[in-house]
Amino acid sequence: MCCGILALLLVGPRIFGAFWWLFQSNLWWSVFRGWAGIWWIWPLLGLVFLPWATIMYVAVGFDGLNTFDWVLVGIALIFDLASYGGGAGRKQIPGYQGY
Repeated sequence: MCCGILALLLVGPRIFGAFWWLFQSNLWWSVFRGWAGIWWIWPLLGLVFLPWATIMYVAVGFDGLNTFDWVLVGIALIFDLASYGGGAGRKQIPGYQGY
């Protein structure tokens, strides 16, 4: 059960982002249109490495980003970084059994 929930949390945003990109590609194009070169590489890399931040960037960035939008993207970035480093601090707790 725990592994299933963990797998859903790690893979879920990537699947959601891929389907959203597939079904609303005009929205994704409008968000990333000002980026240089082949525009599709940036959202692809974002979905692979930083899925929560990429999804939030697309959700709030279609008409430009203001200060509060960057705060939301930053919070999503913290979620992404926490998913990579989760559990590292528990091993340093004295008496932790590691079940």
